[in-house]
Amino acid sequence: MQRLGELEASVMDVLWGATEPLRVRQVLEAINRDRDLAYTTVMTVLDNLHRKEWVEREMENRAYRYRAVATREEATAQSLRELLDASEDRESVLLHFARSVTEEESDILRRALRRKPGKR
Repeated sequence: MQRLGELEASVMDVLWGATEPLRVRQVLEAINRDRDLAYTTVMTVLDNLHRKEWVEREMENRAYRYRAVATREEATAQSLRELLDASEDRESVLLHFARSVTEEESDILRRALRRKPGKR
């Protein structure tokens, strides 16, 4: 997945918070609580997100409804995976990360590693 720009991230926040697929107008209304964007701007952003495979769309009564392909957590994990895969020194990256986590996060990682032996 390609990284998100600021406006794309705002649109994704709306979609991640939705319980059903949304039309452009619904996304626009949610975003315009904090800013003043044009309908065509949001439509273009959603089209770009579809091209980047962040969202899926389905036609309903001559209008698309959009939904996120992955949850926020899944997308974040995928981004972390891509960063790690791009590193020339994975061990160093992982060690730096391990030193930065809180005790609670460390406990979560330990539990997860015990459940998933042999997985990357």
